Amino acid sequence: MQFSTELQQQIGAAIGDIERLTDAEVVCVLAPRSDDYHYIPALWAALLALLSPLLLALTPWWGHSNKLSLLQLVIFVVAWLAFRWRPLFQCIIPKSVRYWRAANMARRQFLENGLHHTREGVGLLIFVSAQERYVEILADRGIAQKIADDQWQNIVAAFIQQVKQNQIAEGFIQCIESCGGLLAEFYPATTEKNELPNKLVVLPD
Repeated sequence: MQFSTELQQQIGAAIGDIERLTDAEVVCVLAPRSDDYHYIPALWAALLALLSPLLLALTPWWGHSNKLSLLQLVIFVVAWLAFRWRPLFQCIIPKSVRYWRAANMARRQFLENGLHHTREGVGLLIFVSAQERYVEILADRGIAQKIADDQWQNIVAAFIQQVKQNQIAEGFIQCIESCGGLLAEFYPATTEKNELPNKLVVLPD
């Protein structure tokens, strides 16, 4: 997923603007996807192959163990190939798995971008996983003590709608501005500092 230099500069500028009003350190991360999910087609194909004897019990194949094993293998291979077809592939990935993988990615990015190393525990991550249409805001301990998690939810919900409309850049800017309003209210600027880079981190696909 590519963002133009101009859009990335706009997002970086938006981060800089709100950080002049708050002691918080904001980092934005965009992941094209949080997993390739290559194991999902194999799991569904294996399930179909394992359940196939229930359907074959009424056919002449039943009772011929060698033929049954061969047929199960054929079912597995055909199903695996079918489930790899992209339109079907997208349908067989459970939403809970998508969100679980995206949530794990968000927490990994929080650590990898050093948001837990700010002096006052004032790191804030705005994370998007585009394929999963997943948005999460993660705050370090200093911010979490003053702003409850549920106060971010309206901002997250609005951003998710923009992700669904493929307006990710605009969503980042509006999300940053909305977060800035909360941060300026509950964690206003007391010193002039910039511990983390003001930029959008775009992960490789």
